Amino acid sequence: MKTTTGKIVMSALLSALTCVATMIIRLPSPLGGYINLGDAVVLLAAFMLPQGYMFLSAAVGSALADIFSGYIVYAPATFIIKGLMTLIAFIIYSALSKKTKPLMARIVGAALAEIWMILGYLAFESFLYGFVPSLVNVPANAVQGLAGIIIGLLLTDIFKKSKVF
Repeated sequence: MKTTTGKIVMSALLSALTCVATMIIRLPSPLGGYINLGDAVVLLAAFMLPQGYMFLSAAVGSALADIFSGYIVYAPATFIIKGLMTLIAFIIYSALSKKTKPLMARIVGAALAEIWMILGYLAFESFLYGFVPSLVNVPANAVQGLAGIIIGLLLTDIFKKSKVF
């Protein structure tokens, strides 16, 4: 994946996979959103793609899932939240991987990215519904985040070993 074309192709592939993973399993959350597995692919992109590509891959794939699923009002917030998740995970991983084992650095980066996701959606939904009603989605987002961390780290390990990237 040294060429620009290769980076674009992998980014588009992970963007499509993010969209599909977000849409394929959707468990409703209390305020009308849904729990999904898209975060696993968002974190995979964070650990496998270059910075600009990872942001767009996660942001576009996640926002398209919102649009295709009828949650258009969430799409702009999702674009920002999921794109920034990749940057947070990558920056933390890069900083910690020099001081600790790569797996631990990925776990911390992924956890902080998921905390950002929870807080980002809390802020956005607070704007839409008010702060107190929005708190009801925090546990659902935390479950989604935990699943994203576990599956995302497993996928990253599989892809690293397969040398696909």
